[in-house]
Amino acid sequence: MNNHIKPETRLKKFLKPKKLKAFFKKAQPLLPENSLLCIYIGSTPVFCTDPSLYPFDKTIFTPIANATDEDLSIGVSLQNLEELSEKERNQIKAVLEFMSYSMAAHIESEKARRLLGEETLAKYRELALLHRSIVELNNSLRLKDVISALIQECRTSALPAEMGAVYLPEEDGFTIFDSFGAVDAGTFEKLVECPLFKDIIASLRGEILNDVKLDCRCGSKLCDNIRSLLIMPIPSPNLCEGVLILTSQCVNAFSAAHLKHVATLASVAGISISNAYNFESIRVLMDALLKALAEAIDARDPFTAGHSDRVAHLAVAFARLISLEDDKFHELCFTDEHLREIFYSGILHDIGKIGIKEEVLTKKTRLPKSMLDVIGMRMKLFGIHYQKEWEPDYKRLKQINLSLCPHQEDLDFIHTISEVKFKINGSSIHLLHPEERKCLLVRKGNLTSEERQEIERHPAESQRILEHIPFHDDLSQLLTIIGQHHERLDGSGYPEGIKGDDILIQSQILAIVDIYDAITQERHYKPATPQARALKILAEEAEEGKLNKSLVTFFIDNILQIEKGADSINLDRPVSPRFCKIPRNNLN
Repeated sequence: MNNHIKPETRLKKFLKPKKLKAFFKKAQPLLPENSLLCIYIGSTPVFCTDPSLYPFDKTIFTPIANATDEDLSIGVSLQNLEELSEKERNQIKAVLEFMSYSMAAHIESEKARRLLGEETLAKYRELALLHRSIVELNNSLRLKDVISALIQECRTSALPAEMGAVYLPEEDGFTIFDSFGAVDAGTFEKLVECPLFKDIIASLRGEILNDVKLDCRCGSKLCDNIRSLLIMPIPSPNLCEGVLILTSQCVNAFSAAHLKHVATLASVAGISISNAYNFESIRVLMDALLKALAEAIDARDPFTAGHSDRVAHLAVAFARLISLEDDKFHELCFTDEHLREIFYSGILHDIGKIGIKEEVLTKKTRLPKSMLDVIGMRMKLFGIHYQKEWEPDYKRLKQINLSLCPHQEDLDFIHTISEVKFKINGSSIHLLHPEERKCLLVRKGNLTSEERQEIERHPAESQRILEHIPFHDDLSQLLTIIGQHHERLDGSGYPEGIKGDDILIQSQILAIVDIYDAITQERHYKPATPQARALKILAEEAEEGKLNKSLVTFFIDNILQIEKGADSINLDRPVSPRFCKIPRNNLN
């Protein structure tokens, strides 16, 4: 046993010098004078009461029983040993046997103590690993992060593995989700076809193959640089959430301690992966509900169909590009969670329009056709009664009704005809009623002040509708972003009229892309505006202090890249679509 270590060093592992001195001190008075008491390993004396007296020619030996595989004995040497009587010799042997018995009992006790200490240390290490892995593997509810933490733990801990991979179940079987080392994808994919892989899933128990060539279940499937293999299922109750495989180029690389270590990791990872699946399934449901809400808006107004989706994608592409710009926006960095929050803010920013009257939401002209027809009948009646031309005035009135920014002479014309009234059969008739006059005299757009107030309450209405949804912590600012997307830096926005730094940067981003998309898309009341003109309008708004000038300039300079990036955004899907959990009884 460890013969390359000096005998003196080996002895100290189970019989300390201090303890030996105590034994010798008790025994020495029972022995003849000038006796030399020694402990031997083999024929080598390793501890003596008085080494200067050694050697003697004659020695009485008694073996010491021990479980350390050492040839251990105790001996007494005397110069006149042959002169002793039989009784004196027997007395020496009795002392030696008693010492042998006492030392054997001490060695056994020391072994038990050491074993208990080793077990305690092993338990401590297991608990430490458990604690560390629980913290690391439960640090995120994203499947990608959980698997990444598991891979990192296997790569950096005291495991003799040069390569490793985590397999997760798909609808068509297990595939590699993540790996480390110079993994040969082909070889690792072939492992799925091995009987060993199926055995592990069926039993939910790990195995070590310390010479894979000797195991017929997978040897022929592996390349030559894989000599040892540790395979461990990643379990949750009655399910195999995945499989972890570690490999080494050396024979006999893995031990039972490594298997136990990996089993602890796998048990924690199984729960974390199960939680991640559950979280993603909830998020899928939330995605569907939120998209259904956005589509409800689109269904009310086909002219704005797709607006929320486009704004969401443009906003994310814009924010992502800002995060990559170190020179101009070094203080801004949007994480995946921030981007998801911006995305949902874009999807839901107009949800409050559900509560807006449809005749206001879809208003195409200043007056609806039915009202304009009635006015035309009045003008015709006026013309017939007074024998005057009325068609040119009615034609001009129709043009004004379509105009978004009528000229002053048109407004003066409305003032003039609104004062005209005539009598027929004793009844006084106005060419224009006060409400009709009010709609036609709007200087910009086609909404009256009351109708505009109705529209402008939609951000607050969005917040009111969505505040009943228990959004996850990573969407904590979503309601604020939505509520502020029509606020302007100079305080001219709505619904609160807040200004400057009180407006979240995410809201400022959303405002820019919302304006851009609204301008460049066709509406009830206007054709689509060319991109160049839309960007010019954004620049003018920024010069007036309404929009963030740095953001607008960056948006204009990178519009092609932002629009291209928007087409590739897919944050309305979970990180991973893996929901195929495989019960062990289906894989026998």
